Amino acid sequence: METFRKVRSEEAPVGGGAEEGGPGSGLFGDLAPGAVHMRVKEGSKIRNLLAFATARMAQPATRAIVFSGCGRATTKTVTCAEILKRRLAGLHQVTRLRYRSVREVWQSLPPGPAPGQKPGEPVASLSVLKNVPSLAILLSKDALDPRQLGYQPPNPHPGPSSQPTAPVCKRSRGDPATGEGSAKRAHTEPGAAEENWTA
Repeated sequence: METFRKVRSEEAPVGGGAEEGGPGSGLFGDLAPGAVHMRVKEGSKIRNLLAFATARMAQPATRAIVFSGCGRATTKTVTCAEILKRRLAGLHQVTRLRYRSVREVWQSLPPGPAPGQKPGEPVASLSVLKNVPSLAILLSKDALDPRQLGYQPPNPHPGPSSQPTAPVCKRSRGDPATGEGSAKRAHTEPGAAEENWTA
């Protein structure tokens, strides 16, 4: 494969037929007609996706949004959904995972003929069919059926401040880290000023 470069990738849904209404809509049968479909790709910028998604979900008419991605874009898909859930409280979630068929087309690197190829013949190409994981995450303002597979209820404590934080102990540059030299701190030198350690 060192002498080939990837020219294009073509996605095809498993089971044949095109998905109607946008990516991810075929996985959610009872999806509202005004739902927003966000297709996350490997090169997508998360801030751009979230700026658009947040603005659309802020509108009262928009009741649901679907983030979908496949292959290397699945991690960005999860990241977008989790950040949006923190920004907008009370979103119900349903996650669907499946595989998609992706056909990759590769062409030989040198522009001239490949070894053993006569001049004037077309450039050697290679087609590879791969099954890659595909993820679709539905976030809805309206309540969803909790019995369906992949359902997650809204987070009761939204926002980044909901996580309990451990107390932080400030120390000066020369002081040892926590757990190091605790015996030395207990015994102060005569004439040295006592330090007040607060957590």
